[in-house]
Amino acid sequence: MKRLKYIIFGALCALPLVMTTSCSDEPDKDNFYTFTGEMMSDYINNRAEYSDFAYIVDQADLTDLLSAYGHYTCFLPSNTAMQAFLQKKGLTSVEQLTKAQCDTIARTHLVNNIYATIDMNDGTLNTANMNKRYLQITHTTDANDNSVVQINRMSNIIFELKDDSVENGIVQPIDVVIENSNSSMSDVIKDNDRLSIFYEGLLATGLRDTLLKVKDETYNGKLYDLYYYKSHTWSEVASAPEDKKYGFTIFVEPDEVYLSKFDELGISTAQGMTRALYDLACKIYDPVYGNDADYQAAHDFDKLTERYNPLNMFIAYHILTRDVIGWNMLTPLELHQGIVDGAIGIKIDKMNPNDWYETLLPHSMMKLEQATVREYLGNAERGQRYINRRVDEKFSIDGSKVLPTVEDKYVQDAPNGRYFYIDKIIAYDNDTREKVMNDRIRMDFATVFPEIMTMNIRLNGDPTKDDDNNKADQTFRNGKNYYFPNGYLDNVTMKGNGTLVYRRPHWNFWSYEGDEFNLFGDYDLTFRLPPVPYEGDYQIRLGFCALETRGVAQIYFDGKPQGIPLDMRKFLNDKSILGDQFGTKKWAEMSDEEKAEDQKMLKNLGYYRGAYGGYHSNGSSVNEFVDNERTYRLVLCTVHINPKQDHFIRIRCTSSLKLGNNNEFMMDYLEIVPKSVYGVTSSGSMETDL
Repeated sequence: MKRLKYIIFGALCALPLVMTTSCSDEPDKDNFYTFTGEMMSDYINNRAEYSDFAYIVDQADLTDLLSAYGHYTCFLPSNTAMQAFLQKKGLTSVEQLTKAQCDTIARTHLVNNIYATIDMNDGTLNTANMNKRYLQITHTTDANDNSVVQINRMSNIIFELKDDSVENGIVQPIDVVIENSNSSMSDVIKDNDRLSIFYEGLLATGLRDTLLKVKDETYNGKLYDLYYYKSHTWSEVASAPEDKKYGFTIFVEPDEVYLSKFDELGISTAQGMTRALYDLACKIYDPVYGNDADYQAAHDFDKLTERYNPLNMFIAYHILTRDVIGWNMLTPLELHQGIVDGAIGIKIDKMNPNDWYETLLPHSMMKLEQATVREYLGNAERGQRYINRRVDEKFSIDGSKVLPTVEDKYVQDAPNGRYFYIDKIIAYDNDTREKVMNDRIRMDFATVFPEIMTMNIRLNGDPTKDDDNNKADQTFRNGKNYYFPNGYLDNVTMKGNGTLVYRRPHWNFWSYEGDEFNLFGDYDLTFRLPPVPYEGDYQIRLGFCALETRGVAQIYFDGKPQGIPLDMRKFLNDKSILGDQFGTKKWAEMSDEEKAEDQKMLKNLGYYRGAYGGYHSNGSSVNEFVDNERTYRLVLCTVHINPKQDHFIRIRCTSSLKLGNNNEFMMDYLEIVPKSVYGVTSSGSMETDL
């Protein structure tokens, strides 16, 4: 009966692991189906074996919250687990805990979302606990060989007691009290004795101090009201982010990887590991930057703290300037529901889900890829994540595998980030710049701005659910849309009376990965373009969905206008583009010659069809971007780019509010394409259609 009760309750209220709900503190009780039984507070208080945790919840002033309607998960430690925790702290009773300690313990074990064990896949829960920390999920077996879920690699959900539902959530009894470290990113690496060589480099270069930032204390999201808007036929509401945090993700080679590389290259460790690391960095970066004046000026073992010193560059390239909150978040969101089985909005049998991120090394990028396409699997393990991998018709570069977790005795995360083991040396070397990145760089706009990932805004919510009756839902129970006050996003400025909105993912949106950014009002937005790997000519493209209700904008590159204003109301079957020629055949039905001719015609006009690997779904069918007249890519500009300089794209509204719908301009995904890719000129040849 308990399980049946949960199934009914969960069908109406539960959200899958890969989705998150940013909820209000006081959910509307009319939105939730409830049972005439215990509240979570009753469950905890009515059972003697949980009396210690009941005391802690009461001291944290959370009993009333758990007595109200809502949707919570409680990872509930027994008195036995609490006593073991207290003994470790040198205490004998929960009454010896301070009120602040009780608050931390209680909030660590509570999540404002419903998670059944069936929804907990390896990686990280996408909803933070009430202490604003993310819980790591792994799977193991208990003493009876039952498969159980493990939290933070320390606490098992008790198999016989799992998934016990109450009126306002679900209870997951656990065998060990959950703890989160408050150490800095530098210290959690320092405390891992397998990472001593990397830590020496982090310390010697001074980059350790860079990892101390946690939060911008000058920003207060409570000062901003909700923002109501209409996108096409959708009436929605967005909120400003609650905080502005800083985050880092670090990929670290264990000591044995370095020692093996030193031996392979004949690098001596007689003068210490820092010197050996420096010599390794010189071997990697001298061939790349040997003629660069900044590099030459910093090329000395006594100048390790200078930005263009070889070792400083080597260590900096291991650090992303964002907190990717879990291994499962390194590449696009996976969804396993309905007809969708894989990354949302990406056909994983056609293209590998990947993302491109800036690193702490100035003007550098790193590619993260999930290996899914069997044709291009190479030596990879299907479903795993890799750094700087490229296996296709041109190259076979395996990249470095990212391991999901570390040993139980080590801490993997900190308040401002986390680290992952990798199995091979990574660097911004010639192979990375000239082979891996000599390709079309396609970036969902949610990855262009680091804050979107650090704040866990990207891909939040349940993509399979829309708001009831298409009304602006202030409870945000299916996910949250956000808008960004001017100055919130680094390297982004807004002039005029405009608003930038992030719309959470919906699988029935014609959007790459299901989510999108939209500009509303009299906007004038400028953002820094992500870096390119080498100097040359590049096409900058915008992927979007054209709609009759959207507006017109002028595009600028480094302050110079590029062509005529972009009209987002124009479809590919418009008479000025392909007209009636569009849609006569599905892309998959065309011959290679027909595809090449089609691409050539569009390219001459500054257009490309939508990505062949992109699609949207209504849960029962899949519709591909490449065959829809609304989903396409438009060339914003073709420009020469110096990779050592910052470059900026400006989008200025030129349409009138009389067009309706607040001049909506959609920013779905960005493409940065080198001439080696877009400059295909031979007869019958074409750029890859993925």
